[in-house]
Amino acid sequence: MIRVLLVEDEEHLALGLRFNLENAGYAVTLARTGAEALQRLEGEHFDLVLLDVMLPGGMDGFEIARTIRRQDNFVPIIMLTARGEQADRVSGIDSGADDYVTKPFDLEELLARVRGHLRRRVWSRREAASESGEDEPPSVLEFGGSRIDFQSLRAVTHSGEEVQLTWKEAMMMRLFSEKEGQVIPRAEFLEKVWGEPGTLETRTVDNFVLRLRKYFEPNPKRPQHILSVRGVGYRFVR
Repeated sequence: MIRVLLVEDEEHLALGLRFNLENAGYAVTLARTGAEALQRLEGEHFDLVLLDVMLPGGMDGFEIARTIRRQDNFVPIIMLTARGEQADRVSGIDSGADDYVTKPFDLEELLARVRGHLRRRVWSRREAASESGEDEPPSVLEFGGSRIDFQSLRAVTHSGEEVQLTWKEAMMMRLFSEKEGQVIPRAEFLEKVWGEPGTLETRTVDNFVLRLRKYFEPNPKRPQHILSVRGVGYRFVR
């Protein structure tokens, strides 16, 4: 059974979320402080974390997310917060969260986001294995002097600099590696990496490609590996 760690101190909301998540078929563990959440994560496996930003005990959701990532735990994290300013959303993503939902939120939308992140986690582990016939998908990609470790999300750029990729950046590169030489439509990135086909602008993909080119192309304006296919999407070559 899929296990969700719910980190929420507001009693009414916590109980309501747990009820609806369990009704959707998930096993839910409730933590009410950051310290309790980190203790749970240290000793147990979870498939997804729902993390409130404002928590008691001196540790907010941003710090908890950063701590989780420093421990090389790349479980999907969806932040829940009443603070909807853009700066807060950016802080959430920069701290290591995969998604950011502002209270009050629509329950069906939240459940859809949970399903989307879980689908992407399954895809990232299984699809490459099924296509290659291997038991596990390849964990390392090397090309043009660059190297990506999909387990740790760490990469070495073309210039030798070590960088920490976000989960979405790494999954985009994994999709590129699986379909090397093939044209990948933007819609496929949105479906497999974001899990939200039709709900995001394709410009989202373009912005991520610009970031990846800065990491892995000696001249991002004249890419050698991540190539544009006008009007369709992108193609990757080593």
